[in-house]
Amino acid sequence: MGGRARIGLIADDDAYFRMAVGAILNRQFGFSEIIEAGSLDEALERLGEYPNIGVALFDLSMPGMGTPTNLRTVRECFPDTRVAVISASSNRRNILLALEAGVHGYMLKSLSITDLAAALQTIFDGGIYVPPCLADISGAPVETTEDEPQKAAEKTEPPAPEPEPEHGEPVSPLTPRQQDVLDLLVQGKTNKEIALALGLGEGTVKIHMAAIFRYFGVNNRAAAAVAGARPYPNRRRRLMSGM
Repeated sequence: MGGRARIGLIADDDAYFRMAVGAILNRQFGFSEIIEAGSLDEALERLGEYPNIGVALFDLSMPGMGTPTNLRTVRECFPDTRVAVISASSNRRNILLALEAGVHGYMLKSLSITDLAAALQTIFDGGIYVPPCLADISGAPVETTEDEPQKAAEKTEPPAPEPEPEHGEPVSPLTPRQQDVLDLLVQGKTNKEIALALGLGEGTVKIHMAAIFRYFGVNNRAAAAVAGARPYPNRRRRLMSGM
């Protein structure tokens, strides 16, 4: 990872877990500074404030995450940062979506300290850590006797699918902060004005803007403003009432 990568970000809404992982990064990998965040918005803001973050670890269940596809924006905005997931979810779809988003690893919270450290070492060495459970195909339907139809149904019943837009990619809702940014964008504010209004750095506003562009499938501010002025799936009532 090189000498500069000694600042780590841990984004998880469990403060005790953040402390535990921070201790591993500090004691076993020599990180001099550990930055903590309890939501996706807070994590993005910390990334905007600290451009030298070498590794960013995300929990999928923290506020604002939505789906693993939200991590694609992080990878695009911070190509030099090693981005990985540490999650309690072993859901195959979540793992694949995270890997498709470009993360450098997907680690389960059930890993022992030794195994977690080994997984992190793989990531720091430039590899991509994939949990062994991804290779497990035992969840496929199997033949059962006529005496156990109900048990078979319970075992093979698939989890509820995540909502998907027309192009097949799961919906990644805008976070509260991104909706604030969009609200001001629709009002014609510049990035500098948005930053001042929300108490953010301009770099952080650019990160949120990139996520907004991806959400609407546009590549410029004007198109995003037009799209933001129309109804969209997770639009807040406050934003709608202000228009």
